[in-house]
Amino acid sequence: MKNRVQFQQGLSMAEFMERYGTEAKCETALVEQRWPSGFVCPCCRDTRHSRFERGGKRLWQCHRCRHQVSVTAGTIFENTKLPLTKWFLAMFFMTQSKNNISALSLKRHLGVSYDTAWLLRHKLMAVMGDAEAGRALDVRVEIDDAYLGGARAGKVGRGSENKVPFVAAVETTADGRPLFVRFDPMPFTHERIDAWASKTLAPTTHALSDGLPSFSVLANSVETHEAIVVGSGKQAAQHPKFRWVNTLISNFKTALSGTYHAFRFAKYAKRYFAEYAYRFNRRFDLRTIVVSLISDCARMLPHNESAIRLAETHR
Repeated sequence: MKNRVQFQQGLSMAEFMERYGTEAKCETALVEQRWPSGFVCPCCRDTRHSRFERGGKRLWQCHRCRHQVSVTAGTIFENTKLPLTKWFLAMFFMTQSKNNISALSLKRHLGVSYDTAWLLRHKLMAVMGDAEAGRALDVRVEIDDAYLGGARAGKVGRGSENKVPFVAAVETTADGRPLFVRFDPMPFTHERIDAWASKTLAPTTHALSDGLPSFSVLANSVETHEAIVVGSGKQAAQHPKFRWVNTLISNFKTALSGTYHAFRFAKYAKRYFAEYAYRFNRRFDLRTIVVSLISDCARMLPHNESAIRLAETHR
């Protein structure tokens, strides 16, 4: 029997172009997501307004405070020099491709410079990270510790500057079918895992983890915590209690190695984790994931290039 999620028909390029193939269509879609119930002034929250064009740009003016705003102002699109059609195409490729798409591939698809493609991609990954940041897991949650990277030149072992420790958690149904995933970079200390659990795991959760000593603090945040000593190597990876968390860790690492020849794990890992989780957690309906991302972009505050290139601290 075919997997309905794996073999579902996503949004075709033809359908995408029909919906978002012009700047006007992209702007209309963005307006619908930013102000679904009609214009709301970002300064005074009044809804009375007028619309006009200036310099080819559509503007909204609040009747109360006279503030003028475009649909892109105050969002991740603010001050962009790219047309919205390029942004929307990037969203399409990043959500509809079977595997991750690199900045180099995005450069070729969009006809932009590599630096532009890299920045665009990382801005969209930051949006995904913001959307996933508040996701809480419940019911049955498989939890494991893992490392990303560490193969580049430099120190080796746990001290490698490019080796990122992270906690992987997969919410499943009571009978073990995967629903949602989180990958969060952090050191495996009692303090950090305790803080993560209190924010991420619902009080009704049944948490399953291996015997890592710092996972003992999970009991502070969940209804039940089952710690299982699984050994190491192949035996640990194949333990039936951790089927999905081990599968998704493996899938994530395979996707990275197949798409990105090199990137700075320690600096940008959080965004790559978020991109994977964003796609996985919305896999049940690939046809609407672009709309979800447009909506999340409309809610995301502006991030300039220096903010995007700044390292995200996880240690």
